[in-house]
Amino acid sequence: MSTPSGRVPASATPAPTAAHDTSSGSPQSLREAWPALAGLSAVFLFEMLDNSILNVALPTIGRELHASTVALQWVTGAYAVVFGGLMLVFGAVADRFGRRRVMLVGLTLLGAASLATACVTTAEQLIAVRAVTGAAAAMTTPGSMALAFRLFDDDGLRVRATTLISTVGLVGLALGPTAGGFVLAIAPWQVLLLVNVPIAALAIAGVRAGIAADQAADLHRDPVDVSGAVLATGTIVAVLAAPTLFLDQGAGSWLPWAITALAVAGAVLFVLRERTARHPLLDLRLVAHPLVAGGLAYKAAAGLATAGLGYLVTLQLQLDWGWSPGRAALGLLPQVVVLVAGGAFVGPFVRRAGLDRAAWLSAAAVVCGLAVYASLGRFGYVWVALALVLVAAGMRVVGVVAGVNVLRGLPQNRTTIGAALTDTATEVASGAGLAVTGTVLAGLFTGDIAAAHWSARQTARFHEAVTVSGLALTAVAAALVGWAVRHTRGAADDGSDTPDTDAVGTGTPGVDTPGSDTPGAGTPGTGTGTDAPGSGTSDADAPGGSPAKPAPSATI
Repeated sequence: MSTPSGRVPASATPAPTAAHDTSSGSPQSLREAWPALAGLSAVFLFEMLDNSILNVALPTIGRELHASTVALQWVTGAYAVVFGGLMLVFGAVADRFGRRRVMLVGLTLLGAASLATACVTTAEQLIAVRAVTGAAAAMTTPGSMALAFRLFDDDGLRVRATTLISTVGLVGLALGPTAGGFVLAIAPWQVLLLVNVPIAALAIAGVRAGIAADQAADLHRDPVDVSGAVLATGTIVAVLAAPTLFLDQGAGSWLPWAITALAVAGAVLFVLRERTARHPLLDLRLVAHPLVAGGLAYKAAAGLATAGLGYLVTLQLQLDWGWSPGRAALGLLPQVVVLVAGGAFVGPFVRRAGLDRAAWLSAAAVVCGLAVYASLGRFGYVWVALALVLVAAGMRVVGVVAGVNVLRGLPQNRTTIGAALTDTATEVASGAGLAVTGTVLAGLFTGDIAAAHWSARQTARFHEAVTVSGLALTAVAAALVGWAVRHTRGAADDGSDTPDTDAVGTGTPGVDTPGSDTPGAGTPGTGTGTDAPGSGTSDADAPGGSPAKPAPSATI
């Protein structure tokens, strides 16, 4: 029998998937949700603006705080490591204790940490403040995606909302360095971090006004898997620290390899723990759902490609071609323009292609851009610009669509950890991309790479390193995209488009009955107006195989 439109207590029936939020009263347009979207946009603006604007001030910080090169590296590294390491944990906490509640606590912590910047007098104090800021970001960033997704029932509005939020953040990323330079000309560097205080205040006001209080029926009460949380955090921290160690100490040092081995061991232990835990931090059966696994693969492919490309292009423009930092910034302008202006084209493209087809097409564009750069980038700037445009255009779409697809494949009470999972996949893949490019470059390039003038042999070796590392990353990213396409298409063919309902965690201890894999007998819906794999909403999406009503048409 069909599920009624009202909410059903979690103890009575398995939690519905996120693609079928049956709650009534959701906004029917972005305008109706503007307070919430303003607050969530401010959250993402902080994430994108924070590090980009801080990088401009690093030389000034180094002089005023008498900081060493290593200390300056940890000013940015402490934030990244803590942020990446804690996202999964806080995602799980938010799904248990309240997404809005955790978001507001994180924003309050963000404001307090930013205010503490005014009292910083040593590099060590600044590193501690940046670590606290990373923890605050881990509490807020995944929640911005999850709350935006849960605001709407319609996938089209979800895409538009996510596009709006990401556009605000990308504008901050693009304008941050320039604005930071102007601020440093007239004010102390602390002002660049104090700007987070009004951003946090705006976000708090928007979330309090536009996001309804957490409801117990939307959460689950499984105990927190402390062992899994420790293993996940330790593994991700090791993964994120390894690339920096490879770049700093080279592949000949034992420490980067030891940290890498620790990351691999931690990952194996985490998987074993999650497969045997009664209440796992991250239920791997949910991750295996086609929409979830495919979306994560797309995000990982894009993160791998963009990190490698950004690192190599920066070195090529300034060190190989001898461009000044200002000219190199202008050289990256095509990417900035596409990232900022491309938001207007995301909706029409997704409406025409459908969510799932848009995901693999955009991910393929990122891979093609990396391949163009690896093969042809040394022959002139026009090829570099083409690669930057392809990667930026693909990232503009895949960043939105793959994230939405992941949340579509998860139960309602797992959306925040799902958003954290997509961010973590991007962070880890970016770290892997940097590790590959840095290791290949260290192995092939001889001498001081920062020297003012390279010999002909050094230039040739650099080009060889760019080609080898670029094509290696292209091959891995292409394999991830190909796997995701086959995985989602196979799921569409056999009708298995829903996670096992025993994996959703109904909040009733001791329930561990295998979920039904039998699809319902209803008629598939056409939520996105396309026959792309997974784009329709079949009744197999309903918990327990019961027929589900078709999803509303996506108007983007």
